Amino acid sequence: MKIFHLSDLHIGKQLRYYNLKENQQAILSQITALAKERRPDVILICGDIYDRSVPSGEAYTIFDNFLQELAEITPQIPVLIIAGNHDNPQRLSYASSFLEKHRIYVSAEPPVRPEEYLKKVVLQDDHGEVNFYLLPFLKPGYVRHLFEEGVVTDYESAVDAILSREQIDFSQRNVLLSHQFYTNQGQKPEVCDSEQTVINVGGLDNVDVSVIENFDYAALGHIHGAQSIKAPHIRYCGTPLKYSVSEEHHKKAVTMVTLGAKQQEIQIESIPLTPIQEVRRERGLLREIIGRATEGNRHDFISVTLTDEKEPYRPKEQLEEVYDFILELRVDNTRTRNLLEPEEEGEILLHPMEAFRAFYQEMQSQPMSEEEEKIVADILEQWGGEAV
Repeated sequence: MKIFHLSDLHIGKQLRYYNLKENQQAILSQITALAKERRPDVILICGDIYDRSVPSGEAYTIFDNFLQELAEITPQIPVLIIAGNHDNPQRLSYASSFLEKHRIYVSAEPPVRPEEYLKKVVLQDDHGEVNFYLLPFLKPGYVRHLFEEGVVTDYESAVDAILSREQIDFSQRNVLLSHQFYTNQGQKPEVCDSEQTVINVGGLDNVDVSVIENFDYAALGHIHGAQSIKAPHIRYCGTPLKYSVSEEHHKKAVTMVTLGAKQQEIQIESIPLTPIQEVRRERGLLREIIGRATEGNRHDFISVTLTDEKEPYRPKEQLEEVYDFILELRVDNTRTRNLLEPEEEGEILLHPMEAFRAFYQEMQSQPMSEEEEKIVADILEQWGGEAV
């Protein structure tokens, strides 16, 4: 059985203040084209369909068009979808009964009543049945009431308890769709800036992979870089687009899994996806960075770090003449490093005025004018600060 594993589409997301609509539409069209070419037996979308719990009308339209394009492929390919932590369960499950008539199965919430269980979809191939268990994002509080007191105490025990009550027959072939933060005996997957805000401090949301390692394949969502955890069959497929500068070197792709007979080793292939625009860093002297602009890269999303010792005149304006999408502009030279160097006691040597000068330079990529300096000096004097 051939499986397309996708997750973390984050439809509606912006990269800083730039709209990614065209990039997302283009990458979803590539996925549809690959589905027509490779003919997977099923497509899994493992959470964070939308970037916000209340998606825009534009985001709804983009995803709706994607599902329509997939539904038009003949013979029809089943699509299995779970909610992630960014998704609103009620909004994602809207019209789910209608969608199932088109073989699009949505599971937006974990069981909340004793008679409820995980959505289970059974598909067939030459080796027999494959059971797909759809486990949407959950917190302990969502399911604690289903069990005796003390059974569910954290994220790991919540996932373990929900899966255990399914009484899964692991002599059969079973695939799990899940959107959680899985670790291997405390060893965490590689994360990046775009997902740091959803990883709890102290590892409170960790779920050890031992809870899910008996599945023949665990299709995971939540982490933006493609990687396996502990074993090849427990895998995050990553995002189809780069959603932060820290993902600069990620190779975005569709993960295609070939599941054979029980006990047969799975095959994993990464099918590359090509974005309209890349996300990357540029570092160096202003003249060097400008000189590296080409027709092929000037439309990329770029993070710029200038290393000029003498502050260039209006660097952002000069960069914008050759680069169309500047995400941020930083300065890294002797002056900025000295401003951040601590004393032996660990304190930073910054007078109030100098601190504001550095802040203004960082935010505006140019020094304050004499008039602006006078305004700040007056404010500092009123508040008893030392305008130096």
